[in-house]
Amino acid sequence: MIVIRKSTEEREEDFLKRYAIKSCQSRGRTLHYKEYGNELDPIRTCFQRDRDRILYSTAFKRLQYKTQVYLTHEGDFYRTRLTHTLEVVQHAKTFARAFHLNEDLCEAIAMAHDIGHAPFGHAGEEILNELMKKYKEEFEHNIQSLRIVDELEKRYSKYNGLNLCWETREGIARHTTEYDKPNIPEEFRETPYPSLETQVVNISDSLAYRAHDLEDALAAGFFRSYQDLKKIGLSFIDRIINSVKEETKGKQADDMIKNRIFVRNLIEYLSTNVIAQTEKNIGELKIRSVDDVRNAEREIVSLSPRVGRQFKILGAYLLNEVYESPQVLTMCEKGKMIIKCLFRKFVNEPRILPKRTLVKYNKARKKDKKRVICDFISGMTDKYAIDFYQKLFEPYEKIMGMVH
Repeated sequence: MIVIRKSTEEREEDFLKRYAIKSCQSRGRTLHYKEYGNELDPIRTCFQRDRDRILYSTAFKRLQYKTQVYLTHEGDFYRTRLTHTLEVVQHAKTFARAFHLNEDLCEAIAMAHDIGHAPFGHAGEEILNELMKKYKEEFEHNIQSLRIVDELEKRYSKYNGLNLCWETREGIARHTTEYDKPNIPEEFRETPYPSLETQVVNISDSLAYRAHDLEDALAAGFFRSYQDLKKIGLSFIDRIINSVKEETKGKQADDMIKNRIFVRNLIEYLSTNVIAQTEKNIGELKIRSVDDVRNAEREIVSLSPRVGRQFKILGAYLLNEVYESPQVLTMCEKGKMIIKCLFRKFVNEPRILPKRTLVKYNKARKKDKKRVICDFISGMTDKYAIDFYQKLFEPYEKIMGMVH
């Protein structure tokens, strides 16, 4: 059986570029290496095993009931945190094949990049961070993702966490976008930049949420149609609008179909631009090895400067028209209120915590008890948080009615 893994590793040597991370060159499972080594699998490479450990984790399953932008109960056609993650995986694998990078490593990082998200999207992250700062601590979803794979998941009798390879953990810890700028742990700061596989996931996340948030905004009625985007005045948007006209010329296509064609062409245009610009960067920076990647003058995987600037303008437009709209902000404030009330109630009366969490709370040092509560709340799905809130704060009249 061991021949299967070895043959995969040999194919990587033949197919992957010299600046890609090879499975056989991984630093290994550094957290528990002294006790258990690298836990080699006879069939799967180390990064394939990381991917599977993440896939079967509790935190990954919970993503299906966590908010992306719109609360999960508002409609079954909006993205959840899970569908967003799957789209990031798809983009990352496409780029990995284009650049001859380690596709399995990209997939593992992409699958884990959001498992630390609190319920109610970024609003949940903001209020948990605000609450923890009162105790001189912080909450940031990327670092929480690392805590989950390093410590919080309980799947093995030998150790806590998933015991992932260093390269996968680096990709989680160094997941940065326009909106994600975590305080990177010292362990992963030894070089200016992370692996190309990590950079691929970073840009895949940006492309995915910008495109699918736009599609959901069109479905939710924030814009009458994709043609409303003309007023932003971006050349690549105008170009894509023209491509929709060409594709639907002389055909019966309603607005919904045209909106979807627009988003599909947008993704294709941006992905093509990333591939062309990244190949150009690799050549200009004379990237020949993994060390060249990590010590480069600038980030390597990127949009072209012109498209990158326009991409940021599109993001700012969506921020004003969608993310900060009264409809979305109202639900964000509702989510914040639920989390704040739960947090304060658990702090004042920890005995109402579920048994397993209460055992952990009682064992924790005094300075760590608030972190146990934070971990519990951040692991909730939207629905579980709402249900828990309703159980604790039902109107008095309703409770009395149930009693009588």
